[in-house]
Order: sequence, then C-alpha cells, then structure tokens
Amino acid sequence: MLILLLFVFGVSQRTPPVSAGDEWQPISQEELKMTSEPKAPGAPAIILYRQVDRDDSASRTPHEFDYVREKIFTEEGRKYADVEIPFVKNVENIHSIKARTIRPDGTIINFDGKIYEKEIVKARGFKYLAKTFTLSDVQPGSIIEYHYSADFPEYRIYDSHWTLSEELFTKRGKYSLKPYAEFALRWSWPNGLPEGTAPPTNKPGDAIRLEAQNIPAFQSEDDMPPEDTMKFRVDFVYSDDGYEKDPEKFWKKRGKKLNDGVESFVGKRKAMEQAVAEIVSASDSPETKLQKIYARVQRVRNTSYEQEKTEQEQKRAKEKEINNVEDVWKRGYADGNQIPWLFLGLVRAAGFDASPVRVSTRDTHFFNANVMRADDLNSNIVLVKLNGKDLYLDPGTAFVPFGLLPWTETGVRGLKLDKDGGTWVTTPVPESSVSQIERKADLKLSNEGSLAGKLTITYSGLEALWRRIGERHEDDAHRKKFLEDDVKEAIPVVTEVELASKPDWASSAPTLVAEFELKVPGWVSGAGRRALLPVGLFSAPEKHAYEHTTRVHPLYFHFMSQKIDDVRIELPLGWQVDTVPQPQTTDAKLILYTLKVENDKGALRLERRLKVDLINLGQKYYLTLRAIYQTVRTGDEQQIVLRPGGSAAGN
Repeated sequence: MLILLLFVFGVSQRTPPVSAGDEWQPISQEELKMTSEPKAPGAPAIILYRQVDRDDSASRTPHEFDYVREKIFTEEGRKYADVEIPFVKNVENIHSIKARTIRPDGTIINFDGKIYEKEIVKARGFKYLAKTFTLSDVQPGSIIEYHYSADFPEYRIYDSHWTLSEELFTKRGKYSLKPYAEFALRWSWPNGLPEGTAPPTNKPGDAIRLEAQNIPAFQSEDDMPPEDTMKFRVDFVYSDDGYEKDPEKFWKKRGKKLNDGVESFVGKRKAMEQAVAEIVSASDSPETKLQKIYARVQRVRNTSYEQEKTEQEQKRAKEKEINNVEDVWKRGYADGNQIPWLFLGLVRAAGFDASPVRVSTRDTHFFNANVMRADDLNSNIVLVKLNGKDLYLDPGTAFVPFGLLPWTETGVRGLKLDKDGGTWVTTPVPESSVSQIERKADLKLSNEGSLAGKLTITYSGLEALWRRIGERHEDDAHRKKFLEDDVKEAIPVVTEVELASKPDWASSAPTLVAEFELKVPGWVSGAGRRALLPVGLFSAPEKHAYEHTTRVHPLYFHFMSQKIDDVRIELPLGWQVDTVPQPQTTDAKLILYTLKVENDKGALRLERRLKVDLINLGQKYYLTLRAIYQTVRTGDEQQIVLRPGGSAAGN
C-alpha cells in the first residue's frame, strides 16, 4: 500500500503573468483580495484548491499529479512557504516540481531555487523522507501554489487513497483515479465524507471522480491514533483474486494462498533438522531449546535493518536470491519477513507445535477485515506452543527480546495460517511492568542548593526496544546526545548531563542501561531561614501533559509502561529536615501514582512511581485523565522544607 501525505509549497524568480491556458489554474480577483475565510475563523492560511489525479491505467508506469494552492492570511501563515513533499523511497519518484508565489497585486514570482531531499523528524521520533524547498517573498495576502508528479515502479500497482483532510481548511478539492483494468477494485470512505460531499462517481469508461468543498482543517494532538485512521479519506484496494463481496470467503482464499507460500518456503525438513542439531542439546529443556533457536536466528544478518545500498554496491555484494529456509541458513542473511520463517522451520524440526501468523501492524492504521485489503496483513510472526501456552515471537524485528513483540504487533489481529485458510487470533499486550524506565540517582546537595552525583537509567522491554531500533544507524556521538537529551527532557530545569558509560546498543537484551554524571544547578530555593527542595526531580514530562481543556480525538498509547524513580540526596553537613510531604497514592485503576519521601539520618530518599495501563481511551474520558495528571503534578510540586546549617537549631 502506498501512502502519500501532502503539505504546502512556494516559488522565486520574476516572470510575466501566466495565461488561462497555462499549466497553472487561473487566479481570480476574489482569491487575491481574500483576507480571511468565514468557515475557518482565525486560520493563518487555507488551501484554496487541491487536485489529485492518479493514473494506474498506464501499461508500464503508474503515476500521479498533485496540485495545491494556498492563501496566506497572517504572519504565522508565512511558515507554509517552507514546503515538504513526503515520499516513500524506492516506491515513489517525485519529479517535475514547480511552484510560485503570487503577491496580492497579482505579481508572480516563479520558484527556481534548490530542492533538497532530507529526512524529516516529526513528533515522538517519527521520521520520513521529503523533498523540501522554501518560497521567497511570501507575505500575508500572498497566494502560494505548487504542483509535481510522482511515478511508481514499473508494472507495480499499489493500493492508494485520496486524503481529503489536511492541516489547513480546504475550500475546494478535485480528485480522480484511472484504475488498472486487469484487477478488481473496491473503494470506501471509512471515516465518512465531509458534510455536503457526494460519494465518488464512476461512469463507464471514465475515471473515478470526487469533488469536495469546505473540508475542515485536521487537528493533530499528542497521544492520538494514527492520523490516517481519523482523517476524511477515500481508500482504493486492488485485488487480483477477483471481486469478492464476502470478507470471510475473501480471507479464507487469501489464507490458503499465504499458507501455500509459507509451507513452500519452509519445506526443507532435513536441512532444518541438521541445523537444529548444531544449535541445541538433547538434554536442553523445551524452553531452553526455544531460546537457543531464537538467539541463533537473530544472528542471521537482517537486511531489512541495513542502510540502503546503492545499485553498484548491491552488484558488488552479489547476494543471491533467497528461495527457502535452507538458502537463509547457508547464506546467513535474509530480510525481516523471511527470518521468522527460518525460525518456524527450525522450531518445527526441534519438535515444537508452531504455526505461521500474518498480523496487521497498528502503527499507521487499524485492521478491518471487512475492507478486504490483503496487504493489511503486513508482518510475519510465529506462534509456538510451549508448556501448553501460546507464545508469539518475532525474530525478524531487530533487537526484540525473546518472549516479546514490537509494540506495533501487540494487541492486533492476525491470521494463523493453515491449509484450510487459517483462523483469526489476537496477539497479547505486555503488562506495564514489562516496559519500564527505572531511574536510580545517588546525589549530594551543595550548600548553594545544587544537586550533583550519579544517575543510572535502566530502560526495559519496549522502552529499550524502540530506542535501539531508532538509533541503529547512528554513531556514538549521536547516541550519546540522544540519551543525554532524554535525561534533560525529564528534569524541569536546565541540567548538566554527561553519559559516563556506553550502553549495549547491539543486543536483544531485555534492558538498556545507561550511567550518567548529573548536575542540577539551583534545585533548592530559599524562603527566609528555610530552603525548599521540590520532590519531582524527573517530573517534566508530566508537568505539561494534557493541559488543554478540550480534546478532539481519542487517546492512543503505543504500549503500557511504568516510570520508577529512586533518588537519594545526601544533605550538607549541619542541614536539617524540617518537614516532608505525606506519602501519596492515587490509584485510578488504569493509572497509578505513588510518592514517598523519607528522612534517613542526613539523607533524603524520594521514591516515585507512575504506572500507565492504557492503550486506548475514548475522547469522553479526557477530562478524567486530565484531572488525574493534575493530581500527579500537584504531588510532584510538593516541597521538602530544609533548614540550612547556618540556621539549624537542632531537632
């Protein structure tokens, strides 16, 4: 499936005004004079016109033409002069980019500047590639517009969609698709259509078409479901199995086809039995055998996690095509979809009851069997019976510890394959105790009110996994900064942090451990003859969580987790503890917050725990969640009252 996200663009170089017969749409006086849009009050800019023309009918190269025109209203709206065209490498070829700025008086400035290709990092670490450029002379009242073409691989047909909802209000949109005639095509709009928009039309011999007006701006929020599951959109799904209306029949047929492919790939029993004999001992327990096989399979070079090779490098490597598990075992490399099937072949040869499972990941969309989109089952895992229990394993994802799945594969539906077409299963969701951030600090307080000492952070489970995957291609300097920034972001004041140890980035160990030298200047403040020490040393992430009084979307979390802080602070000689906060427990069932402060013979012990057992939460519960986090903030903002040495008068 191909996902195109569209953003906003601009231009630079004087040219005469264009005529109506040119490549650009004509501009009306009404558009030039606009200063606001009544249906989008206060908007810094709007999309005046949006056009998407997709053509899959071409015999060789499917392609798409995209056109965007925007009106800038305010100074804030000038940011849309920075244009990003996201694309999927090796799937889309973006070319023929043209853009321009139109001043309020109609003067045109065509863009002829440099277009860059770079990695863009969005909120919460999400990355994508984009063509980027900046339009010149964009002011309030300007119109900016751009268009480009995208070519897709020859002889390849991808499911596609029209994304109607954008960051900005869209006044008018036109969309078309010329389908590939050899495949059956279904289309749907899972989130409905904007008010007043008629469903797509499909006249015989013509393209599928849709026109829409006054499409509301899409509002992004922290901790929300994948955007594609919330936006107005029209999905197109091709099928080479014909047009099947019954989802149950569709998936049975698809399951048989998938199962045939897997069994053909793993059907090298003798080779697998010989390989197993090299990995396990006859005296090993079943669990030990399984763990040994898992660890050995993870040592296979996973080409899905290597940086892209140039075509010349690939030729030099002369890597042969992998056709079955014996090829994987002999050559020592495979991609992330083939490695689980090697594991399947090995564990079966070792005597385990094991089945292939195709699951639908939940990072970009949520699975709906009624959509009947075969590519939604996009990841391979293995279900093994161990001591009467089901164990789901994915050695094809790098750095995943034994017994765990990456978060994208947890709590999702999958098709357990067999010769009859398979049965539906749901993968487990790990408890919050599995994925923790545990911070242990041993600090000293100076007479000036600063903290300094050692900090050890242990990331476990999914907290460790996503960091290892995200930093897999980075150098030591980048990883060092990444971890130090993680500490700084947790402390609500300016902090000095130095990584003192090099964590084990390359293993599949359940934990990732980092040690730091930490200094927090001015953590203690004076109040007359007293000094005040806040208890929430690592409280910054919760300090500004859910501050907004309203919420548009449901809440969605990648995985359940815990934060556990154990802070010991040695007081300066002669300092006394006057009062400490009372122990606090806020148990909201799905969220647990505890805080305990103890005075232990010249040292303070601060223990804090925040446990979040949430994956999904409806929008109607937002105010309840907000109130819980307000309680957390109130607890973190409590003060320990100290008497410095010069003012101490004994207990």
